[in-house]
Amino acid sequence: MIDSILDKMTLEEQVSLLSGADFWTTVAVERLGVPKIKVTDGPNGARGAGSLVAGVKATCFPVAIALGASWNPDLVKQMGVALARQAKSKGAAVLLAPTVNIHRSGLNGRNFECYSEDPMLTAELAVAYIEGVQGEGIAATIKHFAGNESEIERQTMSSDIDERTLREIYLPPFEQAVRRAGVMAVMSSYNRLNGTYTSEHHWLLTKVLREEWGFDGIVMSDWFGSHSTAETINAGLDLEMPGPARDRGEKLVAAVREGKVEAATVRTAARRMLRLLERVGAFKSKPDLTERAIDLPEDRALIRRLGAEGAVLLKNDGILPLAKPSLDRIAVIGPNADSARVMGGGSAQIAAHYTVSPLEGIRAALSNANSISHAVGCRHNRLIDVFKGKIAVEYFKGRGCKGDPLHIETVDKGEFFWFELPSEELDPADFSARMKMHFTPEESGEHAFGMTNAGLARLFVDGRLTVDGREGWTRGENYFGTANDEQRGAVPLEAGRSYEITVEYEPSMASEEGINLIAVRFGVEKPLGEADIESAVETARNAEVALLFVGRDGEWDTEGLDLPDMRLPGRQKELIEKVAAANPNTIVVLQTGGPIEMPWLGKVRAVLQMWYPGQELGNAVADVLFGDAEPGGRLSQTFPKALTDNSAITGDPAVYPGQDGHVRYAEGVFVGYRHHDTRAVGPLFPFGFGLSYTRFRWSEPQLSATEMSSEGVTVRVDLTNIGDRPGSELVQLYVSSPRAKVERPNKELRAFAKLSLQPGETGTATLKITPRDLAYFDIETGAFLAESGTYQLIVAANATDVRSIIDLPSPSNYLLPTSY
Repeated sequence: MIDSILDKMTLEEQVSLLSGADFWTTVAVERLGVPKIKVTDGPNGARGAGSLVAGVKATCFPVAIALGASWNPDLVKQMGVALARQAKSKGAAVLLAPTVNIHRSGLNGRNFECYSEDPMLTAELAVAYIEGVQGEGIAATIKHFAGNESEIERQTMSSDIDERTLREIYLPPFEQAVRRAGVMAVMSSYNRLNGTYTSEHHWLLTKVLREEWGFDGIVMSDWFGSHSTAETINAGLDLEMPGPARDRGEKLVAAVREGKVEAATVRTAARRMLRLLERVGAFKSKPDLTERAIDLPEDRALIRRLGAEGAVLLKNDGILPLAKPSLDRIAVIGPNADSARVMGGGSAQIAAHYTVSPLEGIRAALSNANSISHAVGCRHNRLIDVFKGKIAVEYFKGRGCKGDPLHIETVDKGEFFWFELPSEELDPADFSARMKMHFTPEESGEHAFGMTNAGLARLFVDGRLTVDGREGWTRGENYFGTANDEQRGAVPLEAGRSYEITVEYEPSMASEEGINLIAVRFGVEKPLGEADIESAVETARNAEVALLFVGRDGEWDTEGLDLPDMRLPGRQKELIEKVAAANPNTIVVLQTGGPIEMPWLGKVRAVLQMWYPGQELGNAVADVLFGDAEPGGRLSQTFPKALTDNSAITGDPAVYPGQDGHVRYAEGVFVGYRHHDTRAVGPLFPFGFGLSYTRFRWSEPQLSATEMSSEGVTVRVDLTNIGDRPGSELVQLYVSSPRAKVERPNKELRAFAKLSLQPGETGTATLKITPRDLAYFDIETGAFLAESGTYQLIVAANATDVRSIIDLPSPSNYLLPTSY
């Protein structure tokens, strides 16, 4: 059928398939019955075509690092199935997920959106995720291919990575997604790889992806991430996104006419696009692009379970789990206590059906809600608190908010990120909007107003210009680098008095790099000070237990910028230390998208890392704190003692964050625990670490063979739960190699198994390795090489907790081509 359609297509029609129609859909060719299909952002929810911050409600699942900490591919596959169902509810046939870039520095703004520092763990989870999604007829899109481990100058930066490091660390998750999961789509990254944009990198997109790995799906650009016509199509980029066409369309037709692109190359790319439509069933029934909100009880239960499964208990001197009946006075404190920090920022954002804050979850879990006291203590927000309340919005044709409004609507949040305007008569490049609202402060005193805008905007309080986002506008770090840094103004306000706030907005005339976004965000807050910290301390002093909810949020952990350091922002360190001094029973609950430094660790009794676990956050954290669920997580990323212990943080800006448009991956394969182990840099918490509420007995490992063969070797370890509670244990199998021609890490993860056992129950962890698991990438031969010699199989509970070491002879050399 596909060839028949292609034979009837003109060159122009074939070319039309190779660019989006708009931000989220492909081009239809109605003459030949070729429908359009919709794509939607993941990876922790299916948003649909709406705004990043509004639109049709969607189910919010845990972020990827929380899934990585679960070490549970089966549960991740179930989430993939649920996400496919959510994608269908948004009329989408393609989910733009999973993200499988590696945790290199710990400062990547999208660290939360990636699974792990280890390629093997990342690959296992990605394969499970893709199988879940695609098993339901929705295409998954693995991203970002490749070398996108930082958000700094991401649209132009060259990630300079040697081939061995690429093959061993950064490419395996993509390779396994192709070979094992049959992923239908790959998204190229923004950055350059060794000097060439990945969207026009022939070696990456054609030689490696298609010829070596056998990929037969489509390659799409990241949004506005393609920069040429002939170069991209000749390299193997099929789909330019978003639409309408920028470097395709008439330019590509002309390139064919001029002989810069073969007509057969266009036909091949068009065939791949048609094959994608066929695979998602678009030819069998015309896709319904209608968007609906479905909030299912089974999804709620899965999210709650995933939240506990990925929760990592980092410290516990016996205070956890808390016994509900014995708690008369409990203090719930911190900037994340009464706010539901359920997701990171950027394109992963969705408008969740609902969110449950930790304070709400704890109140629901305890029968005596009066025993709970609450204090904020301090703030950690990077941006002023967004305005929440009734906002009347008027849209006008042209600039300056002149004449009668073309459209009027009412919203409840002071953040607008328009992919589509509310009327087709409004031109995204030539419109204006006026937002009006009223604010009545609860306390008198100076209040801070803040605004950031991709476009031009001004904020007035009772008619007085308070924040100017127009004069002197310059690009900053917000909205993927298309908006200014937040501008602020201070105004003294009286408690109980109503103030009128007006914001006037219009788009910019032009933007750099072809990225045109229209967005504005504004808010107001009364700054917190010393009295608020002292109030939190007093609240803690009068309680039996102090629960401190600290960390970051989606303003810090976000696409578009990296973190400045690994410290808790704001005055949170001070808050922790003062609360711990006032109450010896202090428990810290962390929400971050990656590692942080913990100078206060010795002053608290327990630390629980909850990440951003989706809309059931409060219920999941209450489940773990009160022992209704096991803290099932184990770290998928090493937590260093200090930022400078990370292998990418050398003090050389060329290594991180980059210099003169290049970032050099000088650490090579020594990423994460590979660095800490081999260079003897002790971590704060090692890769794979996590405590349980129960205890396990490990048997000695049993091997299926006494030496390596082409069939591989299976290792079995019996575990028995010798505690009085159900729980889970993680068995990790590392390989340590004999001396080789190149320096190799002390050990590398090659298999794992997670067992959930009832008290007294015994289970068997089964782990298999093959010659490829012994190998490194040999530059001279261009293949994976496992040299003969005696290897060590290291059975461990985490990267520093080794339980058994077994010698495994490998009598033969194994040379494994990349295209085997």
